[in-house]
Amino acid sequence: SVSNFLNILLATSTIGVLAIAATFVIGSGGLDLSLGSVMGLSGVAGAYVAVTMGMPTTLGVAASILAGSLAGYINGQLVTRAFVPAFIATLGMLGLARGLALVISNGRVIYGLPATMVYIGQGRPLGIPMPVIIFVLTAIITHYILAYTRFGRYTLAIGDNENAARTAGIKIERHRVILYTLSGGLAGLAGLLFMPRINSGDPTAGISYELTAITAAIIGGTNLFGGRGSILGTVIGALIMGVLQNGLNLLAVQSYYQQMAIGAVLIFAVFIDQYQTRKDSKA
Repeated sequence: SVSNFLNILLATSTIGVLAIAATFVIGSGGLDLSLGSVMGLSGVAGAYVAVTMGMPTTLGVAASILAGSLAGYINGQLVTRAFVPAFIATLGMLGLARGLALVISNGRVIYGLPATMVYIGQGRPLGIPMPVIIFVLTAIITHYILAYTRFGRYTLAIGDNENAARTAGIKIERHRVILYTLSGGLAGLAGLLFMPRINSGDPTAGISYELTAITAAIIGGTNLFGGRGSILGTVIGALIMGVLQNGLNLLAVQSYYQQMAIGAVLIFAVFIDQYQTRKDSKA
């Protein structure tokens, strides 16, 4: 039905934005395991500023995006300046961001968002949910950046062959910092979409969302080891994950089994990608 299709798009919007963030980082040969936790932190930061501090909605929105961007910037600095492997740096940030969200909210859900902020998550101009509109606009802008700009070409070039990219004059370290900051900013945007949709700042929001986002990116054609990525493919991958979860919900499948299904899909997608790569190399 049309209503169920809109529900799928609405549920996919948050994961879709996170998957776009994963596409940029993975396409450059990196990895960001902190996406879900940064999303939760960003939602709490926005709710804290707008509700607890009583500041205008615009500052609450800015707080969400800035919190995510700052977390991403720290990830980038750890990877490039401190030479911490991306897996460890972002895994550590996963714990730091989740813990900070719990500290800010005092371990409680922050309720009572202003109506203007709630509209971001629950408004329906022309019958279309606002999160869907923001997700589509984000996908269009990032698709243009990755496919048609120098920044996008540099991103995939670094993932394909970092030494060759460095020889070509690409400033690898600065580019990676920007990529991780962008990834964090998009996670902040995802938190901003999710927080008003449930009308609260939940410090536990986004648990295991990074797994679903990475799965969506890989299903969409992003190479887990870098060098290849497509925003349009990622959007399709996110929709596939949304349909999968929606179908499991309609079949009343318990959430535990849904996590198993997502993990199995991730393994299968990487297997297919690697099988195709090996087949092409032999040919």
